[in-house]
Amino acid sequence: MEPRGEKSGEADGVHVTPQLLKARSGEFALESILLLKLRGLGLVGLGCLGDCLGLEWLDLSGNALTQLGPLASLRQLAVLNVADNRLTSLEPLAACENLQRLNAAGNLLAGPAQLQCLAGLRGLERLRLRDPLARLSNPLCTSPCYWASVRELLPGLKVLDGERVSGRGSDFYQLCRDLDSSLSPDPGATGPQPAEAQPWVEPGYWEAWPPRSSSILEEACRQFQDTLQECHDLDRQARDSLAQAARALSPAGAAATSFVF
Repeated sequence: MEPRGEKSGEADGVHVTPQLLKARSGEFALESILLLKLRGLGLVGLGCLGDCLGLEWLDLSGNALTQLGPLASLRQLAVLNVADNRLTSLEPLAACENLQRLNAAGNLLAGPAQLQCLAGLRGLERLRLRDPLARLSNPLCTSPCYWASVRELLPGLKVLDGERVSGRGSDFYQLCRDLDSSLSPDPGATGPQPAEAQPWVEPGYWEAWPPRSSSILEEACRQFQDTLQECHDLDRQARDSLAQAARALSPAGAAATSFVF
């Protein structure tokens, strides 16, 4: 799913102002803002956002942005989310030398050329250009060589679209991708196709069986209950006999004597 449909023009949209930044961050000085969340505000322009020189974490997702010009001055920026906007270029981010994580899913990036500006960011480790769960993507993600071209352009990436591409755990993701590719049907194949999977148990195997009525089982249960009742009766009789014997052996009429010292 590509970015949302036509939004209002820039003249009718929201622009970043010092008042907005101070209200959202709680800071009095723009240079003191380290973390800023401007998600889903209908922003069409970043205004004075470039004055937040100390900004390290920024969320601009879910707006109507078409360019990121003011971000070029944010040299301390490490985490940036610009998902679900209308961006056709990421060029200003080339100056964000400390950028480590970037989410640009759900924009209008047409091809690998729009990612060339990220090649000089040595610290960039995590990049997301598509998000299946949020149904966000970019036109370049539909290319069959998308994965390989991004890996070649940005060899320092560790995570692409939520999957590890290098380092610990990357082999597992590569194995899953290879398995998916091997199981995907080839429409141009002319050879024999794999047989359709068949159930390995008979129909109705997992259905609950109705209780069976058995006269032999019922008779056995009845006899067991009768025997158990006889045992209870014998136990009661034995207790009564022991109590009578104890009373017979005790001295008749003997009164208990107590001594007080």
